[in-house]
Amino acid sequence: MRRCGRCLMPENYPDADIGVSGECRFCRDYDKTDLEKLERERLERERDLEETLRNCRGRGRYDCLVLLSGGKDSAYLLYKLKVEYGLRVLALSTDAGGYMGDVALKNLRTTLGKISVDHIMYTPSKDFYKKLFTFLLKNQIKEGAVKTVCYVCHPLTEAYALDLAVSEGIPLILEGFSPGQPDPEAMLYEMPKRHIMEDNWTPKAVRESGLFSKEELAHFWDPMAYPKNTQFPRILAPFHAWRYDQAEIMKKVVELGLISSKKSADPVHSNCLMNWVMMYSDIRNLGYNPYLFEFARLIREGKADKRHWAVMDRIVNFMLRHRIFLGRRVSYMLKDLDLKTEDLRITGRDKKR
Repeated sequence: MRRCGRCLMPENYPDADIGVSGECRFCRDYDKTDLEKLERERLERERDLEETLRNCRGRGRYDCLVLLSGGKDSAYLLYKLKVEYGLRVLALSTDAGGYMGDVALKNLRTTLGKISVDHIMYTPSKDFYKKLFTFLLKNQIKEGAVKTVCYVCHPLTEAYALDLAVSEGIPLILEGFSPGQPDPEAMLYEMPKRHIMEDNWTPKAVRESGLFSKEELAHFWDPMAYPKNTQFPRILAPFHAWRYDQAEIMKKVVELGLISSKKSADPVHSNCLMNWVMMYSDIRNLGYNPYLFEFARLIREGKADKRHWAVMDRIVNFMLRHRIFLGRRVSYMLKDLDLKTEDLRITGRDKKR
């Protein structure tokens, strides 16, 4: 399979259109981008972020809530907020029904052993998550498993964070999204206030399936469940405002003792267990690893090491296709979820809730 010589985008990715120059359409479009305008927009976000971090102080017991996943970005974000900015931080993690993964859990313990903050580990029912993941993997949207599952699972974590922030009077929730995450339509630096204040986040397919109880559906965010004048926090992604260098952050978290090794800081190792069966499904059904778009963007913008991901992409794909080494997690997850390979199906729904 041909790949873009600049960002590694595979030729079978939608609209990749690798030309005679060897570059994909995304790289060619990027060359036409007004980079000065993008930098001005980043600086505007950075000014807003700095002002927000100044003004969030002293309103209550905590200045902000940080979603701590066990990955490099959230660990470094916690360090910056607590150590460099001196904020009173409450950290929140969820084990996603027990599918967090050993490396991420180890990273959490190491980070929290280095940085003293109050931390809550939310452990929702595994039965609920197992039922949810099974349903979603059997009924994938046309964009594949990662877009189906992650765009339901992560909003659940954000819902827990919002509920906790409202109850504690915390004005600000901060997430360790890299500049390539998530889709811009979902969030670019700040989650739209309307989405927090007006939208019910229960996926339509989940709600209409008849498989989930009222209590289980209550896991999803619904602002109408709160009194009319409730003050909801802002949700921001600081790495969309600060300058970002993936390789530098991987190096920094190890130097600071937040994560024990470069290997543990690598998202290939620290991602949750669900990622392996999702990537496996997408390679089978779509023909490519869906995370390539995110990493290709970081490479294109000079924020990730092309050589590193050129090697890792081949290694990960090999492990997934043959279910060996880390790829054995695919077999483990399919067994745990009571799924067969043929159950990993795209039904063609779109991404809209």
